[in-house]
This record gives sequence, structure tokens and C-alpha cells, in this order.
Amino acid sequence: MAERIPEALHRKLTERLHFYEDLGVRLFYKDRGSPLARSVAKPAAESFEAPSSRQISYEEVALQKSIRNPELPKATQPRPRALPTQVAETAPQVTHKTAPLPVPAVSSLFEAFDKVPDDTLLKIRTDLGECTRCKLHTTRNKIVFGDGNPKAELVFVGEGPGHDEDMQGLPFVGRAGKLLTQMIEAMGLQRKDVYICNVVKCRPPENRAPEKDEVEQCSPFLLRQIDAIAPKVIVCLGSTAAQTVLETNRGISQFRGQWLEFRGRKLMATYHPAYLLRNPSAKSEVWKDLQKVMAVLGLAKKGKSAEAGKSS
Repeated sequence: MAERIPEALHRKLTERLHFYEDLGVRLFYKDRGSPLARSVAKPAAESFEAPSSRQISYEEVALQKSIRNPELPKATQPRPRALPTQVAETAPQVTHKTAPLPVPAVSSLFEAFDKVPDDTLLKIRTDLGECTRCKLHTTRNKIVFGDGNPKAELVFVGEGPGHDEDMQGLPFVGRAGKLLTQMIEAMGLQRKDVYICNVVKCRPPENRAPEKDEVEQCSPFLLRQIDAIAPKVIVCLGSTAAQTVLETNRGISQFRGQWLEFRGRKLMATYHPAYLLRNPSAKSEVWKDLQKVMAVLGLAKKGKSAEAGKSS
């Protein structure tokens, strides 16, 4: 039988409950004999966790609740009176999992504009024009839009043009570009079979990494290129390309070699050829990544022969 609380504390609890009722908050307790309680009551195992063995004082029960949302009385759970000993012993332990809060839909950098219907690389190049959207135009020699098969199943995305690319207006034609060509040929393909482009279309001074405002201005054209080509696989070369397309600040080493998805297309991030020139030991890791791409594209058989030629 529940212990009767002191008269003074009973009066304080009554005053506080009347105060909450004035705010529209009810059901701190229920009389199990009333019709309302019977109509809303649920089985003990579904409504409450098994009572704790720790004794809770009446002061703690009365004062620890706070009113967060008076419009939703459902948010304040009623505290049950002491359950009969038999029920407390037989009621199963129930752990209520809190559902994660829904994340509000926010337009991403690439979804902030509508897709262009029947878009083509020619239309995109025309829309790009002699671009002056960011400060890179003040130091560039030529815009490096992209090069390759407009219907390629495989698209390589790099960071930005270097000196040789800036002079010729073509992507990956310097030392790193020659290494990329060898990588493509080792897969059993030619450069003409794939499409190659960059996050930014103008060379950053001193070959520095593109800055945020430059990426924001140029990336929509990259996205249109990917949509227009509709490749089966996208390979991001280096951190800048991977972080831009995936909209993440995670280092590439955290997801390199893993299959990811971008707009319903398979995406593989791997090291940039320029990195391989500085760290030749990483070539074997990149080759493993490219073999995964080859398997998806049905090039695995060619790849084995290419690997044999590479090791010979």
C-alpha cells in the first residue's frame, strides 16, 4: 500500500497541478477507476518501462518536469503510481527507442538549379561563354572545358587545369595527364573512349587548390556535363573533385576505393595522378580502384591482360 504523503507536500502538489491545468497541461496522473483512465490506458509493457528499484522522492517527482510545449500535452508522459508487486515482477522490460528527428530538406549546391532539358555539351559550353564569374578569369590563358566522348560510360573529374592545360585548352595534358592516359590504357580503353573534365575550368594561380567561391561558380557547369553525358561510372581524381561532387569535407583517404553514389550513378574516388607522381607507391592502390571500375564496365577481362602487360 502506497505511503501517504505529508499534508504540506500534498497541498504544494495540488497547487502546482492546478497551475499546469491552467496552462492546458493535464494527465500527470490518472485514477485507474475513472472511465477516462480506462479508455486511454495501455498495457504496462507498452506504456512504461519497468519501475526502477531506486526510490524517488515526491519532491523529485513534482519538480523535475519542465513545460517544453504546452500545445502538445502528449509530450508530458504521466507517471504511474506504484504498481502492484505481482505486475512489477512479471512485466517485461521494454526499452523505447527514440526515433531520429527528420532532417529538413535543404537544396544542395548542385540541386539549387533546375536541370536543363535536352542539355548537351555544346549548350553548356555556350552558356559558359568567356566566363568572368570568378576571379580566375583574370589570370587564365584558355578555358579548359573538357574533352572526350560525349556519350562515354566513364567520366574522370579532376581538380583544375595546370600550366600545360591552360596553354592548350585541354584537360590532363601535362605530366599528370600522361600518367592518366597510361591508367586509361591499362584499363583497356583510349582517351577518346572516356570523358575528362575538371571542377573549375580556369587554372588557379600557382596551381593552388580552387577556393570556395570559385568552386561555387563553376561546379554547376560540371554537374550539367555529368548529366548531359549520363555516364555509368564517375571517377573523382583527388580530394577537391571528390569533396566537391559529394559535398563533404572528409578526407579522400576515408572513402577512397569505396563505391559511392551520385545522382543514381556509381562513383569511385581515388588519388590524383599528380599525387602518384609524388608518391609512386600509391599506384598499386589506384590500380585496385580502377579494377573495380573495370568490373562494373565489363572490362575485367581486358584489364587482366593489361595488368599482365603492365607487369612485363
